[in-house]
Amino acid sequence: MANSKISYLEFEKPVASLEQRISEMRNLDVNHEVDVASEIERLEEKASDLLASTYASLSPWQKTQVARHPQRPHFRDYVEHAFSDFMPLGGDRYYADDEAIMGGFATLKGRRVMLIGHEKGHDTQSRIRHNFGMGKPEGYRKAIRLMELAGRFGLPVVTLVDTSGAFPGIEAEERGQAEAIARSTEACLALPVPMVSVVVGEGGSGGAVALASAERVLMLEHAVYSVISPEGCASILWRTAEKASEAAQAMKITAQHLKRLGVIDRIVKEPVGGAHRDPVGTAEVLGKAISEELDALSKKDSAALIQMREERFLQLGG
Repeated sequence: MANSKISYLEFEKPVASLEQRISEMRNLDVNHEVDVASEIERLEEKASDLLASTYASLSPWQKTQVARHPQRPHFRDYVEHAFSDFMPLGGDRYYADDEAIMGGFATLKGRRVMLIGHEKGHDTQSRIRHNFGMGKPEGYRKAIRLMELAGRFGLPVVTLVDTSGAFPGIEAEERGQAEAIARSTEACLALPVPMVSVVVGEGGSGGAVALASAERVLMLEHAVYSVISPEGCASILWRTAEKASEAAQAMKITAQHLKRLGVIDRIVKEPVGGAHRDPVGTAEVLGKAISEELDALSKKDSAALIQMREERFLQLGG
C-alpha cells in the first residue's frame, strides 16, 4: 500500500511526517549532481524504526484505533487472499439475508471449510449495505444454518469476527435479537466438527461471542475483544465517552491481555504498522495459523471437540 494512500492515526503523526518528507524528496526535480538517494535511505530507515517502536508499545486505546482503522482488511479481503473457491450462501430461510454476516463454502490450503464472518465494508456505500458489520437476527440465524450444514457434511467451521456488536435497532429486537445470538452461541458449542474463530478487528459483546464460541479462539496482534466498547464503558462509569482511553486500559481488551487471562488461545502477528499496511501478508499469515489449528483439531472426534469447548468456557474466570 503506497504511503500516500495510508490514512494515519493520531499517534502515527511523527511517522506520517517522515514519510511525507520521503515522498516529497522522491518527487523533487533536482540536478543530477545532487544525490538525494542516501538521504532518502536514511529517512526510510528512521521512519521504519519509528514505526516499529511505536507499534511495539501501543496502549489498549491505541490498539482499539488500529482495530477500527478504515483500511484494515475485512472478511472479503481474507476471502480473496487467504481462501479460494468461495461459494457464498445467503439467507436464513425465515426472514431475509443479512449482509453484515457473510458465509459459505471455501477452501483453505486444500481443505474444504465453512467460512463465516462479519463484513464491515470499505466505503460509505458498502458500509451501509453491510450495516457496519453489526449483525441482525437474520444474520445470526444464517450463521446457525451454515454451521448445521457444515456439521451435516463434516466440514470444519472457520469464523472471522469483526464487529462493534450486534445491531441494537428496534427492528432487530422485534425479530428476536437476543434469542438469535443465544442460539448461534449454542450452535457453536454443539458443533460435531472442528471450529476455529479469529478476532480480526473488533470483537464486540454478544455479537462477537455468537460466532466465537469455538474450541480454538485466535486474535490478530492489534485486534480487541470486549463485552462493551471503551466508549460505552466510559459513558456508564464516568458519564462521558472522553474517558474511553482509561476504560480500555482497565478492561483488558487487547490480545496480549486476553492471552494471559486464557480468554484466547493464540495471537497471530501482524505486519509492522498493522494489518492495514499489508493486507495480503496478513491474510497469508492468518491462513497458515488457521490451517495449523485445523490440522491439530482434525485428529479429535466429535465428542472430544464438544468436550473441549465445554471445558474451555467453564474454565474462564477460574
